[in-house]
Amino acid sequence: MDRENAHTAVQLELSSSYPASDIHQRRNGHSLDSQKFDDDGRPRRTGTVWTASAHIITAVIGSGVLSLAWSMAQLGWIAGPAVLIAFAFITLYTSALLADCYRCLDPVNGKRNYNYMAAVKANLGAAQTWFCGLTQYSNLYGTAIGYTITASTSMAAINRSDCFHNKGEQYPCHPSNNPYMIVFGIVQLVLAQIPDFDQLWWLSIVAAVMSFSYSSIGLGLSIGKVAEGNFHGTLTGVAVGTITGAQKVWQTFQALGDIAFAYSYSMILIEIQDTIKSPPAENKTMKKATLMGVSVTTLFYTLSGCFGYAAFGNSAPGNLLTGFGFYNPFWLVDLANACVVVHLVGAYQVFSQPLFAFIEEWSSHKWPRSQFIHKNYNVNIPGVGLFEANLFRLVWRTCFVISTTLISMLLPFFNDVVGILGAVGFWPLTVYFPVEMYIAQRKIPRYSSKWILLQTLSVVCFIVSLAAAIGSIEGIIQDLKSYKPFHTAY
Repeated sequence: MDRENAHTAVQLELSSSYPASDIHQRRNGHSLDSQKFDDDGRPRRTGTVWTASAHIITAVIGSGVLSLAWSMAQLGWIAGPAVLIAFAFITLYTSALLADCYRCLDPVNGKRNYNYMAAVKANLGAAQTWFCGLTQYSNLYGTAIGYTITASTSMAAINRSDCFHNKGEQYPCHPSNNPYMIVFGIVQLVLAQIPDFDQLWWLSIVAAVMSFSYSSIGLGLSIGKVAEGNFHGTLTGVAVGTITGAQKVWQTFQALGDIAFAYSYSMILIEIQDTIKSPPAENKTMKKATLMGVSVTTLFYTLSGCFGYAAFGNSAPGNLLTGFGFYNPFWLVDLANACVVVHLVGAYQVFSQPLFAFIEEWSSHKWPRSQFIHKNYNVNIPGVGLFEANLFRLVWRTCFVISTTLISMLLPFFNDVVGILGAVGFWPLTVYFPVEMYIAQRKIPRYSSKWILLQTLSVVCFIVSLAAAIGSIEGIIQDLKSYKPFHTAY
């Protein structure tokens, strides 16, 4: 977003809530109340390192953790942990580069970039902005689909677990995921009306607690299984012979995509940083939050992946909690899956809100006089108080949720969808743009040693992403051969 467009966007947002004369005075520096407004005229941000960490943990520890045991089974004891740690360091390093791009020129007093696209445009120019926007927002949309699939799978797993407990493990308990996708969609229809990302702090904290809960339960169940003497796994993972050589290659590539997806949150880093108060400088707080968030999730990922693989070996299920490697204690498995659902309710919103904000800001700029877009209505909700409703927000966000729910019902392939999302988002959003913006900001000379190292990192990650995408697409092709629309396969 260039300076003029950013200025217009600020004007449009302020005009919906404050008198025009007050906006004019604040913009010209005559009556800026620093206790109520930040340096850009927007309401004062209140985020801290703890709320930012909660947003990160909510975004990172998602459905990806449930596929890590399966990914380890494809890679084995040597490559599996090494790949997990490598992705963690890459994410941590490039996130630090990206945090410095929130403000232009000066990390303390420079012009703010309110979203990822604005940062790319400010540092790399308009030519790359469309590529960034297409990649970022399609990935956010895809993530919403992936979370709908995962949440419904966990809800159906609770039904199956109770069925197995009551009727025996051999009974054909095969509930459809579709009703659960519809229920999840209805919940999202309500939560999607929350106007701003900054108002989601409570939802992120609840979701972060849930993510710790089900990760800990899954880890504990795996440790318990290993403690019984069930230690499995091989150095190289699933052996050729059990599967064909081609399948080994495709599944290895898909495992890379699954792990990449498990660490993906860069596409919303700038939006998270835009909720942080200052001083201290936002980039310093964000780097601390990133270190905390990525460190905690890496510890959980390594333990969950390794113990899950040790418990099940090369037959590890694609989803640790819904693949029914664990039948008992059934109530604990049910609790873990319930935590998954609650967590993904929050994570869906954390990933969707930046896309909501982008479309609404673009529409406000495109049609500045539209009453449908700009007019707000105060609605008194019992127990909540006055809620500021907007017809455009209601219609657009409702259509978004309905579309993600329908696509989830059409393509309910957990591991393959996760792999594609990881492959598509990892290289451009986690590596390429942060590296290129860092080079542009610091004016690093072409072909210098630092430039070569950064470009080497980018190229290697591009190759990994390409391989992961190919593996996941091959997986979907195989799934489609036995696929029936709106039918849950077991």
